[in-house]
Amino acid sequence: MKPPIPDFTDAEQRQVEALLQRRYGAPVAIELADSELLLDPAQDETTVCPTLYWTRRGAHFVVFRVAAGRYRCQFFYTDADHYGTGRDEYDDLETCVLTLLQVQADHERDSAGASSGATAADLGADDEYLGPAIL
Repeated sequence: MKPPIPDFTDAEQRQVEALLQRRYGAPVAIELADSELLLDPAQDETTVCPTLYWTRRGAHFVVFRVAAGRYRCQFFYTDADHYGTGRDEYDDLETCVLTLLQVQADHERDSAGASSGATAADLGADDEYLGPAIL
């Protein structure tokens, strides 16, 4: 049996709270939780990972400690609407949280401008509709 992954320390929690305060200009409540993650895709066994959770502006954020000094993160809006940062793991908590916040802010900005409101009737005969951009 593997030893449990150490919990987030008080200093780490304060560090994240300070980053969130700087980002949002107001205190953000962080909740401690545990999450079961499949850390090794080659195995079927999940691992209980200490987790920091907060919500802001309609998004839910989680930072998982997957080992001492190793972190994963994601944000989501619904059970079916999850986003990562494009990086599997981080070895620095501050970089993990700042990257997560930046990716979510970029997503929020892109989503706000994603719809032009134009319909097929608005497009002229010479305009070619290519559909939405898929990234």
